[in-house]
Amino acid sequence: MSISINKDKCVGCKKCLSVCPGSLIKLDKDGKAYIKYPKDCWGCSSCIKECKKCAISFFLGADIGGRGSRLTVDTEGDIVHWNIEKSNGSVQTIDVNRKDSNKY
Repeated sequence: MSISINKDKCVGCKKCLSVCPGSLIKLDKDGKAYIKYPKDCWGCSSCIKECKKCAISFFLGADIGGRGSRLTVDTEGDIVHWNIEKSNGSVQTIDVNRKDSNKY
């Protein structure tokens, strides 16, 4: 799987380090997160959901219908915003209310 970390957006909060089940995310000398072995990433998306600055994105390749899009996640209270930046530059947002997500 493929995640990428935008060091310009990273604030060094370390939340991604604590949720990565493979302990793949480390801090560089400036306190910014990076993924040490990208090819070993499981694609669980825990780090993406935990990053409040949208510094971590998940590459949505053609094999899963993403055609080169990137996914970031941010939240506002009970609303989770799944932001999909498409390869043509457009952004699609899918909003999910946490209270209703497991309703059915």
